[in-house]
Amino acid sequence: MKIRFRSLLAAAAAALLGAGGLFVSGASAGERVRVEEIRQLRESGQILSAEDILARSRALQPGQVVGLELEREDGRWIYEVKLIDERNRVHELELDAASGEVLDREEK
Repeated sequence: MKIRFRSLLAAAAAALLGAGGLFVSGASAGERVRVEEIRQLRESGQILSAEDILARSRALQPGQVVGLELEREDGRWIYEVKLIDERNRVHELELDAASGEVLDREEK
């Protein structure tokens, strides 16, 4: 389940992504992740910044970022980044939000 996260943080991420946006998934239907929670996760070192994740993603897969999601899966925060390469292929990367480790990589 994906929940749109609208806030100053989402606006900042959208600016970083150009036409893309930031989506945040909660644990249950209707749950909203609050700006304060994201900020606390970031400040406590539980997740890396979106800027760091985007830089890592672009280093792994050059292209234009068109999407960024922060999800909670099995008690773990995961960033999902979607990029389009110069041949218009979509690449999806899943990175551990705490370490930046690549967990999965797909071309669609």
